[in-house]
Parts: sequence; C-alpha cells; structure tokens
Amino acid sequence: MSQTDLMEDDLYDEDEDTLSSRYLTFRLGDEDFGIEIRYVTEIVGVQKITEVPDMPDFVKGVINLRGQVIPVMDVRLRFNMAPRDYDERTCVIVVDINGSVVGLIVDTVQEVREILPDNVSPPPKLGRSEKARYILGMGKVGDEVKILLDVGRLLREDEIAALRDNEP
Repeated sequence: MSQTDLMEDDLYDEDEDTLSSRYLTFRLGDEDFGIEIRYVTEIVGVQKITEVPDMPDFVKGVINLRGQVIPVMDVRLRFNMAPRDYDERTCVIVVDINGSVVGLIVDTVQEVREILPDNVSPPPKLGRSEKARYILGMGKVGDEVKILLDVGRLLREDEIAALRDNEP
C-alpha cells in the first residue's frame, strides 16, 4: 500500500469521525429533529410529486430529481402527526437508507449541528409506541433537545422492497 493510499485512508477515517457527531436538524411542527449527516445526499425544495398507487399514506409518491426517480415520504405522516400544506419552507431531505435513495419531506430544515456522544441520551422508555422505534436518542444542544432519528428504521425492509418494486 502506498503512502498516498494510507493518507487517503486516514482522510476517510477523519471524515467518518467528523460526520459521526454531525446532524442535520429540521423541524416538524413544534419539535426539533436531527438525522446523521452521513446519510444526507442533498436538500431540495418540494417539487411536483407523482402519486404511486398502493403505497402507505406517508409515501406521497415520487419526484424526478435530475432524471433520477426518488420516492418521497412525509415524515409528519410517518409519525402520525397532523398533515400540513407544503409551503416555500418545506424541504425534501434526500437520504440513502440501506442503499435506497428516499426523500424525506419536512417542515423546515434548520442547520447542521455537532452533537457529541456525551450529549446524546437514550430515548425515553415510555412504552413501545411505533414512533419510539425511529428514535436513536435525545441530543442536548444548549438548553434545547433535538430528537435524533435512526434513518435506517424510518422504513422497514418490506416498505423499502415495495418502493423498489414500484420504481419505473
């Protein structure tokens, strides 16, 4: 292995370490959420969504993003929150979940924040609600708390398979 290869490996490791404590924060209603930045491909505004039949209610359909067809899910609906009309602040966070590219519709994207592991508490154990399975932890940022989501659990394997089956 050459010195260049070793340096590239070191840089990659540094990037991984740097990304592991960084979260893209966004808002749904009155709550602040965060997802690990390493899953985020890009952030775009809401665009024309083509509905796909026989999908769960929270899957709004697909968008055409520079020639790539991407399924989009409304995170509000996934969490059984009241639906809301999309506006100029509504965004689609494009993420890679287990090799599948999916758009997450959120009310507003805020910022990328560093939340060190020491500032992440386990999720509260208030029963075994469906919503609790999506929570990675509770991130403390100053006086605020961000609900950190486990992106890999937002869609179950069967839901990912259904989305893949409906790709054109």
